[in-house]
Amino acid sequence: MENLRINSIERKNEVVISIDGKNIIAYEGESLLSVMIASGIKTLRKSSVLKEPRGGLCGMGVCYDCLVIINGVSQRACMSYVKNGMEIKTDA
Repeated sequence: MENLRINSIERKNEVVISIDGKNIIAYEGESLLSVMIASGIKTLRKSSVLKEPRGGLCGMGVCYDCLVIINGVSQRACMSYVKNGMEIKTDA
């Protein structure tokens, strides 16, 4: 996967998370949404009625378009910080 992170930013400890069965490198302190965007993941779920792709819209917990399953629980990716070993499933 493509890495869209800004290289000049100092990062904390590296962690590994799983998104739809793929291991992704992340860093402590990053939001899950930022990790997904930096990894090139744009579609997080499909709308309930028309099944259209949805991604992070507001990035601050208001719109709920970034809902994913984190360790078996539906949560907003923009409001969740990565932890080593997290398992994320999208509805994409």
